[in-house]
Amino acid sequence: MRLVLFDIDGTLLNSGGVGRASMQRALAEVFGSAGNPSYRYDGKTDKQIVRDTMRLEGHSDEHIDSRMETLIGLYLDGLRTGVKSGQFHVRPLDGVVELLDALEARKDVVLGLLTGNVEPGARVKLSAAGIDPDRFRINAFGSDHELRPQLPAIAQRRASETLGLDIAGERLIVIGDTPADIDCGRSLGARAIGIASGHYSVEQLEAHDAYAVFPSLKNTQQVLESILNA
Repeated sequence: MRLVLFDIDGTLLNSGGVGRASMQRALAEVFGSAGNPSYRYDGKTDKQIVRDTMRLEGHSDEHIDSRMETLIGLYLDGLRTGVKSGQFHVRPLDGVVELLDALEARKDVVLGLLTGNVEPGARVKLSAAGIDPDRFRINAFGSDHELRPQLPAIAQRRASETLGLDIAGERLIVIGDTPADIDCGRSLGARAIGIASGHYSVEQLEAHDAYAVFPSLKNTQQVLESILNA
């Protein structure tokens, strides 16, 4: 049995910028600044984005923590409003639906998410892209831990607690578009498959020793074989 854990932004879908816009509005409202515009959001959890950007603005961790839940609530409100407005085009990336269908049809694969999004935000984005969030059975979200390297172990533990499956680290397959996705499960022996559908090239992802790297998920059979052979 393999637990296949997908990142969301840049891997399963393109959110059209609604996440960043919602986060920047919430940061400006709560802390008085949207943060440095050059700060990279990709590969980070939502709460890590808040902490990193507001540390750079001079706020203490204590002050950030005291306002974190308020900020996340405002961010989620903005995300829902942004999606409903139609201003942002949220769409699944090439090959995603076909690959999910192929994996879901197998008895030796459990579909899951490993994402920096807090859980409600993940559901909003997936639903907006026409991807049913409930087809992912075992998940680890940015609301579970602020640091991405902690998320694979959370997913592994949930597979045991929820499905009674003892899935070894090397049977965890993490699929994502950033070096953070590739590196996060290394301590467990997880296999990582890089997808150059975000801001990083095939060559940049290969430099992080991924098990495999693809330009996109479009070639369903090739990606499926890589997952099953990992």
